[in-house]
Amino acid sequence: MLAAARIAAQRASLGHSAHSFRYSQRAFLATATTDSWKPGKSVHGYTVVESRHIKELELDAIRLKHDKTGAEHLHIARDDSNNVFGVGFATPPENSAGVPHILEHTTLCGSRSYPVRDPFFKMLNRSMATFMNAYTASDYTLYPFSTTNPVDYKNLRNVYMDAAFFPHLRELDFKQEGWRLEHENPSDKESPIVFKGIVYNEMKGQMADAGYLFYSKMQQHMFPGTTYAHNSGGDPANITDLTHAELVHFHKTHYHPSNARFYTYGNFPLEESLETINSKLQEFSPITPPSAEKIVKPFDSPRRVALTCPIDPMSSADKQTKMSVSFLTNKATDTFEGFGLRILSDLLTDGHASPMYKALIESNLGSEYSANTGYDSSTMVSSLAFGVQGMKTEDIAKVEDTITNVLKKVQQDGVDPKRIEAIVHQMELGQKHKTSFFGMSLMQGLSSGWFNGCNPVDLLELNKNIERLKTEIEAGPFFQNLISKYLLNNPHKLIFTMTPSPDYGAEVTANETTRLMGKTSVLTHADKEAIYEQGQALLKNQEKVEDVSCLPTLKVEDISKKAKTFSLEHSAVSSVPVQWRPTSTNGITYFRGISVIPGLTPEQKQYLPLFTDSLTSLGTEKREMSEIDDEIRLYTGGIRVSPFLSTSHSSIDRTEEGVSFSSYCLDRNQDHMYDLLGSLVRETNFDNVDKLRTLIQGNASALSNSVADSGHVFARTNAGSQLTPAGQASELYGGMSQVQFMNALSQKEDLSEVSQRLKEIAALAIKRSSLRLALTCGDDQMSRNEKVVEQFISRLDATPSDAVAQSIFAPTYENSFFELPYGINFTSKCLRGVPYTHEDGAKLQILASLMSNLYLHREIREKNGAYGGGAGYAPTGGLFSFYSYRDPSPQKTLTTYQDSVRWVLDRSDFTDQELAEAKLSIFQRMDAPVSAAEEGMVVFTEGITDEMRQTRREQLLKVTSADVKEMALRYLLDQQSSHCILGDKQK
Repeated sequence: MLAAARIAAQRASLGHSAHSFRYSQRAFLATATTDSWKPGKSVHGYTVVESRHIKELELDAIRLKHDKTGAEHLHIARDDSNNVFGVGFATPPENSAGVPHILEHTTLCGSRSYPVRDPFFKMLNRSMATFMNAYTASDYTLYPFSTTNPVDYKNLRNVYMDAAFFPHLRELDFKQEGWRLEHENPSDKESPIVFKGIVYNEMKGQMADAGYLFYSKMQQHMFPGTTYAHNSGGDPANITDLTHAELVHFHKTHYHPSNARFYTYGNFPLEESLETINSKLQEFSPITPPSAEKIVKPFDSPRRVALTCPIDPMSSADKQTKMSVSFLTNKATDTFEGFGLRILSDLLTDGHASPMYKALIESNLGSEYSANTGYDSSTMVSSLAFGVQGMKTEDIAKVEDTITNVLKKVQQDGVDPKRIEAIVHQMELGQKHKTSFFGMSLMQGLSSGWFNGCNPVDLLELNKNIERLKTEIEAGPFFQNLISKYLLNNPHKLIFTMTPSPDYGAEVTANETTRLMGKTSVLTHADKEAIYEQGQALLKNQEKVEDVSCLPTLKVEDISKKAKTFSLEHSAVSSVPVQWRPTSTNGITYFRGISVIPGLTPEQKQYLPLFTDSLTSLGTEKREMSEIDDEIRLYTGGIRVSPFLSTSHSSIDRTEEGVSFSSYCLDRNQDHMYDLLGSLVRETNFDNVDKLRTLIQGNASALSNSVADSGHVFARTNAGSQLTPAGQASELYGGMSQVQFMNALSQKEDLSEVSQRLKEIAALAIKRSSLRLALTCGDDQMSRNEKVVEQFISRLDATPSDAVAQSIFAPTYENSFFELPYGINFTSKCLRGVPYTHEDGAKLQILASLMSNLYLHREIREKNGAYGGGAGYAPTGGLFSFYSYRDPSPQKTLTTYQDSVRWVLDRSDFTDQELAEAKLSIFQRMDAPVSAAEEGMVVFTEGITDEMRQTRREQLLKVTSADVKEMALRYLLDQQSSHCILGDKQK
């Protein structure tokens, strides 16, 4: 996985018995504290460097160093059962051939103790991991996982460490995962020789993503002469220069304990982890890790770079230019300076009240911010950027001047103290609002700084930084000084633009053709024979039936027979049904509401996403949205409103549709939260056409940009759009139909009709008679919440909703194609299944897992070179679907879907181990930890009771080989289906 594709995430950096497990947990919590891990303490080949208690995050941070190799280790001791392990390496690239990324893939293709093909993917189904992945960032590579099971933790840690330090790195695996020359049909010598490879195709798709293309090219020009001027994921134009020998050498010099960082988190014993890791590292001797140039030579004066990009056929033709102004800022090691700049970035860009939003987005100079906007600490020297996309080319100078003028005005006038207070409140709330993947989020937020010389523990000291910030603000114009220093008087400034070119796609294709001809034109007869033999060897390797008994595995017996349940209470407040989940919430109240809207027309459904976004974007007749937005940030964790869609647990032809809205706040702010909710749902000003236009253009741009990264989701949604009422609604709410609809609205000059449609929906939505609520809070807050909820309900429309009988649904089957300029494709095939309570649903889930893991992964990813592919069954939606992601050969994949059904029916019975792995893969998702806010939400949103969930659990556990074969025959073989392809028309 390529971490750079997750730009926003990077920049948010932020078999034991139950009795024996509880015993080890108590022992750990009693000893793994800062008091017992004093600096200088030696344990299992490590020396403690530092230990610190971080009160605000309720954790102890312990830094250690491996005595023999110098490997660094950070342990976060916290009373959390979702334990995390990660090992990472500094992997700064020397060119854009993608060696860090291809190595990340290839290390997971077999190792010394686990000599099987692709142990990583096989372990996905032999584990109850709550997270498993590996990813490549701009200058490091990380291999993390998380699990709540101590045996599973040890199993995965052994596999991950063996893969990282002792991989096979076979040449065939390099050819499969990276790139190769191969006949289009590997078994036909007469078919043309083409480029193939999983990473090669992945990066062709990645470079077609407008946001990624802009960000990566900007970074190369922002940091010339450094490792950041190279694409660690690999540019397809350079990937085909990489050799197997270079890959092996890179591993030898970079994947070494002396160049490693280990991260552990949770309530499992630290001593055991240190002992195990130390035993693996003993055969290594210390080395001096390779150095890389990470410090850019500062510019003497601002620079301008203008490049081209592909045209988006779904967006307005005259508003596809992107631009940004970027400034070099502080070194990563200055953690407080980075803290201040991150807050400054939020003050300038975040929310309706921010000056950049008003000047750039609300003014309609651009439809949304550019992909690099904000503070970026993913490099050794950070940067801060402001920019827009969806703008006119002739407005480039105007946008640049606007950015400068905003900075000058804020530098002169200062920042509203209320907005600073709101940001500090969000930090306080964030400390108390713990998600179920807190440990993984911490690791991802710390990694860039850690690999660039920061003390990672310093990055955890939120309260210390807040207190210093208050002191600095009292002492002088803190933020104005940052603006002067880094933004107004900084010669290291890059003005970067990308304008669409009708020739861009043809130029990329011509470049690939030229590179291919350059390699094939010099091939001798012997070379061509070797390519053919290599293709045959790779096919043989992919088809080989392996003995995977060397891989550790959990067993079906490790799956709990009982579903986890939560104690719920139910009442009525002003005749509105309310579900209560009384539990420990760390002083937070979580609120969720669902308002059912019966009888929405297809046209109204297309408008519903815009309606829900309008509630938090347009403001009211009495108050501007900027003022309301400040209060939302000051008193809540945000207000979210979205279309609601649920399929009946007893019939896939019945749905419940409407609006879902939610928020959370510190208990002391309950009155404010409900008051804000009431204002937005009853008083939104749909006649504010200026804000409405801004919203429409932003939504249109965001939807169009999301297709390149999530094309398989759009393909699957479209393929299922005429098979069930929920499928039809999903397409209207968020499929290609919504993309096209929103882009059509963005072309409208007169929005009066749009405003009227939104008012019509408002008259139907959020009435008392169609409302149900859910609250999660402490026992001591239930009575207070009940009082303020009653006040909230009293503000809502009391007229009854009209009873509308749901029409009888008749499925239709269609094939759809959407031409996109990506040079890579996404496909899907969908068939009807059964409702949640039908006994066949569990069997279809197991069937989809078996088909994905044992057949489709091999055929679509390994053989065909797509980045991903498989099958899935939606237990609540009732659709069986196939999909492929960044697929070079979509027609071949559609044939593979059909062949997979015959494969199920023609093969011998599935083994007990194969069935066990399919069940483990399903239960790891079913039993993943949930946050307090999500407890009991399945029954609230879907109406699925604990008894139904328990029945489903028992049905899954008893599925047999005969059952899945029967499902393939009954639901998949020669059954009507729908297909969708997004991508290259020539393919």
